[in-house]
Amino acid sequence: MTRRYLPSTLPRLAEDWEADGPRTTGAVVAADDGEESEYVALMSAADASAELVAGLPDGCRRRVVVVVETAADDRPVRWRDVVAAHVDTDDDADADDDLAWWATQEIGDLLASR
Repeated sequence: MTRRYLPSTLPRLAEDWEADGPRTTGAVVAADDGEESEYVALMSAADASAELVAGLPDGCRRRVVVVVETAADDRPVRWRDVVAAHVDTDDDADADDDLAWWATQEIGDLLASR
């Protein structure tokens, strides 16, 4: 299985929630299955997300990273492939701040609370 880290935003995640699955643009893949490599991939995707949220209105400037596992890098991603979402707790978080973990079944609640 390949684990991919997909940079996103809350508005994009809401749009994708209504679609077949999250967008894979800018996906980051860990160098290996090690915890350190996965953390580096997560934070690289968070940096890409920070670029996406720049200029968004208040309440939407939270970095979002959707984590998916697929059999291959080129396979289309569906919601059943999502294993978690990592999201800033506040707008304009510092780049060094940790992201909060959301289980797949909580993504709808995350979007409803924004």
